[in-house]
Amino acid sequence: MELKRGDRVEVTSKEEGFVGSYYSAKILSKLVPTNEYLLEYETLCTEDDETKLLREIVDSKNVRPYPPEIKLSKYSVLDKVDAFDNDGWWVGRVSAVVDSSYYVYFEYSRCEIAYPVDKLRIHQEFREGKWTITNKKW
Repeated sequence: MELKRGDRVEVTSKEEGFVGSYYSAKILSKLVPTNEYLLEYETLCTEDDETKLLREIVDSKNVRPYPPEIKLSKYSVLDKVDAFDNDGWWVGRVSAVVDSSYYVYFEYSRCEIAYPVDKLRIHQEFREGKWTITNKKW
């Protein structure tokens, strides 16, 4: 899928402390021939000025289209979800449901945090130009 200027995307990182996270951004330009994009994040600000959105050059392999919205009103234990926290979406699994809180276990950080349903979305993968829900139970 060819991404272009103005497209809303998500960016993932392999940096320690950020593995398993996705941040929303907008493409400002495609850099040719390096196969990179100049992006502006929707929720991340510069360190110098917290009123300015962060701009960054990112390799195209770390950029995917913004996933389609799938509204769910509840989740089950072991569902693979993304939880919105620290300005981004973090991949985890529902480990417990207590009242209206969903406890999500994050494999990369080995921690468990409770979230309301409105801070969760079903996890989707973008492969071969298509969105899929990979919700295999461990």
